[in-house]
Amino acid sequence: MSFASDVKKELTQSQPDKKCCMLAEIAGFLRFAGSILITGGKLSIKITTENPAVARVFITMIKTYFGAKTALSIGETAPLSRGRLYELVITPEMNAEQILRESGILVVREGNNALAEGLDPELMKRRCCRKAMLRGIFMAAGSISDPEKAYHMEIVCGSEPLAKDVKKLINSFGLRSKYLERKKRYVVYIKECEQIIDFLNILGAHGQLFRFEDVRITKELRNKTNRISNCDSANFERTVNAAQRQLADIRTIRSLRGLESLPPKLLETARMRLEHPEVSLAELAEMFEPPLKKSGINHRFLRLEQMAAELREQEN
Repeated sequence: MSFASDVKKELTQSQPDKKCCMLAEIAGFLRFAGSILITGGKLSIKITTENPAVARVFITMIKTYFGAKTALSIGETAPLSRGRLYELVITPEMNAEQILRESGILVVREGNNALAEGLDPELMKRRCCRKAMLRGIFMAAGSISDPEKAYHMEIVCGSEPLAKDVKKLINSFGLRSKYLERKKRYVVYIKECEQIIDFLNILGAHGQLFRFEDVRITKELRNKTNRISNCDSANFERTVNAAQRQLADIRTIRSLRGLESLPPKLLETARMRLEHPEVSLAELAEMFEPPLKKSGINHRFLRLEQMAAELREQEN
């Protein structure tokens, strides 16, 4: 089961206590999971979802709020999906038109029935109702990637006005969602880890929120460990390369002129490096009596490098 499915399953385990919130959640779900059928001039609603737990909870909610008994059937496998489609049908006899009107989906324009372009603001006047609306929308058309793989939440919308309303709804909670067009549809999305955690909190999916947090913390610790390890490896490689260059310079001086020709401080430095070829510059500086500063020992090796370069040039 995917992470998004687990989130939706958790959301189905609780239902709104207030009637206004129940209507908002139903409306959000119907707006994204429902389609209208017209037969003989009468309206029916067909609702489709791939999640059986979501199908069951909205059967219960629609019956509780509207007193309508929906018929549940299992459809064919959804395209590009491994699961089945669960279909809920609300017929004219079950007051489908009334449900559409109360959900803000069906409106009257110039004396005729018309579909609303966006979300009904009348159903989202209260913060609790906005949360409920968002829950319904997410259960119908939302997804969240497995946090082990990526940080990404999205809600697929059928039109740009609807995407703008969903973006506005999400951002009313202080989040920073955006939307884009993808294959003639509009996708509202969040990619920031902390924002997705806040989004889960708004939905009320606290169990999956803690799971998401655990994964995030583990990934951050793993990445930090890798960065430290990579940094240590790079530092070790630089230390080895620097020591090899210093040893090469010292051997050049010893071969072409002899170390005894060096001034006392440079002679001491050359011998110290020959005795401790594996240590870093800072560690080598600490071995002197009294200890040298890193800048001091670095200056000595620069002088040895210059002398070795001059000797090599003379040889050529």
